[in-house]
Amino acid sequence: MTRHLDETPRPHGDSDAPAGSTIRVLLVTLPKRRRSRSRSAEDLRRARIEPYGWVVNKSMAITGTRDPLLRARIKGEAAQIERVKRDFASRVNGLDFRSVAPVGLTELRKIADSA
Repeated sequence: MTRHLDETPRPHGDSDAPAGSTIRVLLVTLPKRRRSRSRSAEDLRRARIEPYGWVVNKSMAITGTRDPLLRARIKGEAAQIERVKRDFASRVNGLDFRSVAPVGLTELRKIADSA
């Protein structure tokens, strides 16, 4: 799910980005319980950095499978995805299993446009 975010330009000097540009931080996580996820979010918030969104990678929950053996895994994933939405992010997108990893801005835009 994606919602609009006010794009406030950062002053030049805050990063290597050109003046007037917007920096967006996307965090990628797996759909299983991980302590590192909450530590990463806490570290960013202490630094006054709010992630633009989270990507849940390699998710079976978004595949729509009805396989009885995978349903238990999907139930567990759904709970973790809800936890990410509740505790860490206003924007969460899921990626299913892919044979080729999306690399580069063009591939990421394809994913964003299909969300």
